Parts: sequence; structure tokens; C-alpha cells
Amino acid sequence: MKGRELLVLRHGKSSWDSDAETDFDRPLSKRGRRDAPRIGEWLDSENLAPDLIVSSPAKRARQTSRRVARALGFDPEAIVYDERIYYSGMRDVLDILAECDSSFKRVLLTGHNPTLETLVSYLGGSATLAFEADKFFPTCALAWFRMPDDWVELEPASASLVHLVRPRTLNA
Repeated sequence: MKGRELLVLRHGKSSWDSDAETDFDRPLSKRGRRDAPRIGEWLDSENLAPDLIVSSPAKRARQTSRRVARALGFDPEAIVYDERIYYSGMRDVLDILAECDSSFKRVLLTGHNPTLETLVSYLGGSATLAFEADKFFPTCALAWFRMPDDWVELEPASASLVHLVRPRTLNA
């Protein structure tokens, strides 16, 4: 792999029917539990195992990250949870990326909309326009970017969108 890569993953479909007391505690739905390992299997089939997984600590994001990690053979205990992904906006996510050591050549970031959809549009620039007519970044969608080596000051359209994967486009 030349350069660095970023995998942006929206958490899987959550359950609105759970007895969770807060949005933060909402778990994955049956569909979310099915889709997350499918994304992990796709990543594995494309040889896209990350060096680092950074996830929102919200329950549905944790569950998504752990299922993807297991499908990739990545130790779920090595996932880094950062509450800024849940509680803040795109500027905070850019700060998180800036803090990723450059020794990590491929990073998987798991979080929530609208922040991740904004991030994908920001990084990919006009390359994302072709996708925006459809539901752009649904649950468990994954955007794969080739990135500049330096993530300290990521500019708009500074990355190259390689692929956008949605669970419904994968073989069952």
C-alpha cells in the first residue's frame, strides 16, 4: 500500500424498539447485527484490514466496530473509543484523525451521521456527488479513501474516494 488510507464506517442499523434509556445506549437491530460482519468480510476480501480502529463509544457503534473487527481477525480489545465522535461534529473528527500516529497506514473510523456524511463529502469533494442522489451514507455504509500522508490539516477534497460500499450492494 502506498500512502495512507481511511475507512469511514457508519454504525449499523440501530433498534428503536429496545429498552435503552438514552440514544447513547441504543443497540444494533437484527439488520445491524447482520450487516456489520458483512462489511468486515468485504474488507477482509479486499485485504483492507486496518492498523487502527477508532470508534464512537455509543453502544451501536461499539457493537458495529467489534463485529467488523472480528470478521477481519482484528482484536476487538484493541479498538480505541473516543467520545468526541459521538458528542461533536466534523471538526472534532478531523482533530481525531490529526492525532492518529502516521505509523498507522490504514485507519477505520466508526461513527454517526450527520457528522460522517459531512466528513465523507468534505474529504471526497466532487467525487461524492455521484452518490448523493441516492441515500448517500446509510447505516453500515463504508467509504474507502486514499489519503495524503499528513493528516494534521486535511483540506476539502484532499482525499481520493476509492469506493463507497453499502450493505445492500453486497452478496448475502
